[in-house]
Amino acid sequence: MTERTHHTRFDDPVLALGERFVAAIRSALPDLAPTERIDPLISPSRQPKLGDFQCNAAMPLAKRLGRKPREVAMAIVAHLDLADLAEPVTERDIAGPGFINVRLKAEKLAELLNQLDDESLGVPKPDTPTTVVVDLFGVNLAKQMHVGHLRSTIIGDAIARVFERLGHTVVRQNHVGDWGLPIAMVTWKIASEVEAGRANLDALTLDDLDRYYRTAQRDCTPDRRGLIAVQRYGLGPKAEAELDAQVAGADEALANAKDTLLKLQSHDPETLRVWQRIRDVTMNACLDMCRRLNTSITDDDSAGESSYAEELGPLVQDLLDRGIAEESDGALVVRIEGIPEPTIIRKSDGGFLYATTDIAGIRRRVHKFNADRLIYCVDARQSFHFRLVFAAAHRAGYTRRPGSDHNAVLEHAAFGTVLGEDNRPFKARTGENVRLADLIDEAVARAEHEVKLRSPDLDAESCRSIAEVVAIAAIKYADLSNDRVKDYVFSMNRMIAFEGDTGPYLLNALVRIKGIFRKGQERSLIPAAGIDSAEFLPEHPAEKTMALQLLRYPAALSATAESLGPHRLCVYLYELAGAFSKFYEQCPVLAAEDERTRASRLRLCQLTARVLADGLGVLGISTLDRM
Repeated sequence: MTERTHHTRFDDPVLALGERFVAAIRSALPDLAPTERIDPLISPSRQPKLGDFQCNAAMPLAKRLGRKPREVAMAIVAHLDLADLAEPVTERDIAGPGFINVRLKAEKLAELLNQLDDESLGVPKPDTPTTVVVDLFGVNLAKQMHVGHLRSTIIGDAIARVFERLGHTVVRQNHVGDWGLPIAMVTWKIASEVEAGRANLDALTLDDLDRYYRTAQRDCTPDRRGLIAVQRYGLGPKAEAELDAQVAGADEALANAKDTLLKLQSHDPETLRVWQRIRDVTMNACLDMCRRLNTSITDDDSAGESSYAEELGPLVQDLLDRGIAEESDGALVVRIEGIPEPTIIRKSDGGFLYATTDIAGIRRRVHKFNADRLIYCVDARQSFHFRLVFAAAHRAGYTRRPGSDHNAVLEHAAFGTVLGEDNRPFKARTGENVRLADLIDEAVARAEHEVKLRSPDLDAESCRSIAEVVAIAAIKYADLSNDRVKDYVFSMNRMIAFEGDTGPYLLNALVRIKGIFRKGQERSLIPAAGIDSAEFLPEHPAEKTMALQLLRYPAALSATAESLGPHRLCVYLYELAGAFSKFYEQCPVLAAEDERTRASRLRLCQLTARVLADGLGVLGISTLDRM
């Protein structure tokens, strides 16, 4: 935590203690320059029996000043004023070479919990809300969603939800691959099949489109290497004739596909009708999958490459006119200082590239949405591409916000690969990408088996409904709880487990709290007026641990947004669930020794449930009342 020059409301112990320690350090160590930045290094105590928090600043400060760490720590303690916040800090609270331990007052902890227990759960509204555009999902027409689409979809949605929760305006953008020669190939193929009476355009399914896409790719790919090999090694006239026919047929098919692309670009009605049907079937299926994954992605968020088609020519001309782009071997490129490889924006044959569309996308998102921040949730293999694109857009001035001297911030929230348990990219036994629908169906089946074991009296419909929520929670949490930049191993057995660091474990923690209140109502142990006005009495060590963990929630959300790392929120929620488990074991709630203690613990349970549900909602994970 870094030094702050303004007063912080005491709703975050780390920030509040940090301010007090910075003031003490300034007084105790006058040799430090007034402009020198001080990090008080406040963290939860490594040994809770010694205190709730510790200041670790004495060691680096001692090294900076050439003094002994414990001597520096004693000087800081002598100037420390925590009278209204914590128990008195003395030399006895200095551990090891200079760790200063602090124990908050119980009444102060109760005050903090009261501040947290409001409608916003202590999350402050931003002084200056920003507009954040999140690029996510990124499907292609005529193709089934597979496991490779999972991370961009759920990581992007979680990042978007975090910024929304913090009070910012978020625009989701699904960059759909719906234009260009590959799409023209499948459009030509389907149009040909419909014309020949072998396909019904209105009855097409995504499975049909996927099959036609593969066929079109094969039909339009001439095997010239095979033909050369046959001719070189004299493999006979029959083999040569077959490959001659294949190459001629593929060349003809490719020419037809290119002609279809021209028809699409000129808005030929019949060609557009086929293309629109392909788009509708694909997007309906993909958006159904988004709903099943409980993501907030709709068709309104889609901005296909087709929507940029009319912008690319004028954009390239603008770059040429202003001397940003230049010719290189017949192509047009934008050169970036410090990067040897240029950004190609138009090929020598006049065709545009992904980079051209992405630069147009940056310009649109900054100028149309007035975005302060653009976040691209795309896999790490595209890192160099985005480095080039971001640099080219910046050089072109497209990142400059309208009516402002400031540029939008461009960030690539790169993520790693989903691996199988053999540590290779996750594939089906056939070697193909695992279909996302199949993955979810298997997870639901396994979750349903687990739910039946735990609740054999549940009816089939309820069991299936619960299993769907549990399965989606398991899949999403298994992904989001990993540092997004790293590859991770997909293990169905581990992710469906109801114990350990899993989605079902967090759901079960929340269900357990709800169960306490159901039993309390049944036994008439909950006051009719409710428990909202009950006193917080965090006296037992497990209660204090729960309270301190709850108070970290706003900071956990901020850290998640700052790092674009949903795993930080997952870590927080898992630790909160763990703290609740220990509290539940050590602090009887309904069987508390007196009504005052019972009401206090019930309110602590209620606040824990609210934070758990809120945090899971930010991750896009639905919750349950029973499991």
